[in-house]
Amino acid sequence: MASNSPAGYSGTQILLHWIIAALVLFQVFFFGEGMEHAYHALLKGKEANPSDMLEANIHVYAGFAVLALAVLRVIIRWTRGVPGAPAGQSGIKLWIAAATQFILYAIIFVMPVTGAMAWFLGYATVGELHTYGEWLIIAAVLVHLAGALMQHYVAKTNVLVRMMKPEARHVG
Repeated sequence: MASNSPAGYSGTQILLHWIIAALVLFQVFFFGEGMEHAYHALLKGKEANPSDMLEANIHVYAGFAVLALAVLRVIIRWTRGVPGAPAGQSGIKLWIAAATQFILYAIIFVMPVTGAMAWFLGYATVGELHTYGEWLIIAAVLVHLAGALMQHYVAKTNVLVRMMKPEARHVG
């Protein structure tokens, strides 16, 4: 671990992590279908059903929130840093963790952008890519969750705990 790496995440970093996670799950499981129905109706030149339009609008606003919070999260990550990996991790575990984290960050940036391009600019091909991204994010979240649980219960590290409890600041 680098000497300038914090021992844990700040309260802001933890809050952003969980808000973004909740918004992404909210998008995937609750408002994706209405968005899809409204999008396809509008592509066909038809009027979308009002409940689908409501879901579509919520989906759009939540997508913009994910993007804005992701930008804030990356700025804090660059300025504050993040804790290093636990000691004694194998190369493959480090690679899987880094790859999963890269994919998750890419998704929380790419999905709102592709969604906005499809919704506001009518780019149907980008809309299809956006739809397929849903499966990628579900897979990446499951790998991320499995890794966190494995670290906590099998490897007995503090990886899971440090994303739930802010790093204690020493005063003095």
